[in-house]
Amino acid sequence: MNVQKLTAKATVVTLGAGILLGGIAPQAFAAPKDARDYKETYDLSQITRSDMKNMISQHGDPKFTVPAFDESTIRNIPAATKTDENGNTIMMDVWDTWPLQNTDGTVAEYNGYHIVFGLAGDPKNGSDTFIYMFYKKVGDNSLDAWKNAGRVFEDSDKFQPNDPYLKYQAEEWSGSATFTDDGEVRLFYTNREPFTPESGHYGKQTLTTAQVNLSEPDTNTLNIDGVEDYKSIYEGGDSKTYQTVDKAFGGGDFSDNHTFRDPHYVEDNGRKYLVFEANTGTEYGYQGEESLYNKAYYGNSEKFFQEEKQKLLQSPKKELAEKANGAIGIIEINDDFTMKKEMKPLIVSNTVTDEIERPNIFEKDGKFYLFTSTRGSKMTIDGIDDEDIYMLGYVSNSVDGPYKPLNKTGIVLHQDLNPRDITWTYAHYVIPQENTDNFVVTSYMTNRGFFEDRKSTFAPSFELKIKGPNTSVVENSILEQGQITNK
Repeated sequence: MNVQKLTAKATVVTLGAGILLGGIAPQAFAAPKDARDYKETYDLSQITRSDMKNMISQHGDPKFTVPAFDESTIRNIPAATKTDENGNTIMMDVWDTWPLQNTDGTVAEYNGYHIVFGLAGDPKNGSDTFIYMFYKKVGDNSLDAWKNAGRVFEDSDKFQPNDPYLKYQAEEWSGSATFTDDGEVRLFYTNREPFTPESGHYGKQTLTTAQVNLSEPDTNTLNIDGVEDYKSIYEGGDSKTYQTVDKAFGGGDFSDNHTFRDPHYVEDNGRKYLVFEANTGTEYGYQGEESLYNKAYYGNSEKFFQEEKQKLLQSPKKELAEKANGAIGIIEINDDFTMKKEMKPLIVSNTVTDEIERPNIFEKDGKFYLFTSTRGSKMTIDGIDDEDIYMLGYVSNSVDGPYKPLNKTGIVLHQDLNPRDITWTYAHYVIPQENTDNFVVTSYMTNRGFFEDRKSTFAPSFELKIKGPNTSVVENSILEQGQITNK
């Protein structure tokens, strides 16, 4: 990029009201900007530093505050158990979850059941991260109603002929699931390879899919009968649109936070898309010190830009900001769930954070609503600290943008709790409901592995009202742990 080409206007130096210098009005006397300053949006929607700083004044507003939960009522999910190789029963952590959804985002019914997929594993083994399927009868919203069908994939499933990525899979990370028009259960998730630089693997993440086959052997049970059409879809291309893992780590610097995960399925006028978390590539505002001089990432006025830039250049978070190039990406996929077209990012968070997670998108009243979870601990904004947890939201007239922030700044949910609080929540997920402006928000509660007797578990759900460009937490709307509908 030619930075000089992007800089033009000078900064006016005001000498005082009514004072002239050499007969020249003060407005005509200008000092040159820093030659490195420029403004380039790359035709993308930005999560700006200005919006994030303005968001701080919205902390504590009940409309945006995750409800307070009664710790004494919180239980581990009874069904979240597995048996180890010695026959011992292990109570698992369960964290990121997502329901089986219809193509419009509402909760699907499968033979009278509701189904949730989620990440679960042994609390004492941080690498035990795999997708399990939980299910319950429609209409029973109690935590005890959930049953565990077990892991979706067998260990051997990943050895698919001719797939270049699946065979290296070490863990299964978040995604989404849709109930197709053909009545099939289609799962999308993230294949995460091992982080073993000595063998050329840097934790590569690949967007992946499979059809999950189910059966009902009796009136109270669902079985997983294997998977088919199991395949990789997209792993980042050539690093021009989205940063690849080799671009992030290939030079031997492992301090970056590379993301390429959380595929969320959405349809628009019969066309199929996956929206996912990523980082910007070289042609859409890549990371580096140069990015700190881009006014587009700051928003607001020239005065704000210059002052905030100077603070950032002197900040201990400067290096983190240089590498912060989070993005919500999108690809179009074919009817057979193969890759069709790479598309430019929907939203980017350059200089703000590297990590805008679990994108969740759906259409409502002719507009597309996009939500993402993020943590203050990953941010570079003064006044936002490690205990701040957010769900941000954006709205557009079309699936591919441009997107504008909800509630003026993008804040939808905020929580500020000690991570060792039992009622700490994350990975908030908004689920459309039929014929209402009230949506159900799910999340998980309790950090993984922090307690001997307390596991990560379904958090109590609650309702969120969405109307036009505004959202608000519905007062006194706390639901059961893991509830996915408001009926």
